[in-house]
Amino acid sequence: MSELKALTRTRKIGGSLIVAIPRELVKEEGLKEGEIVEVKVKKVKRDFFGALKGIGPMTKEDKFKGQLEENE
Repeated sequence: MSELKALTRTRKIGGSLIVAIPRELVKEEGLKEGEIVEVKVKKVKRDFFGALKGIGPMTKEDKFKGQLEENE
């Protein structure tokens, strides 16, 4: 029995959450509808590296912006 991994997103149907097994894993394992499979669940940490591309580095003006201004 081999152990293959894939990332997939949960979806809600009724009161349950479901996940889909990617086509590549279905083919590789030769899975058929109705077969019993073991599923291990591990929540993946989100990685936001590169999410703010193009913003550029913070300047001194940015660092103190809003802190010295009075609230209206």
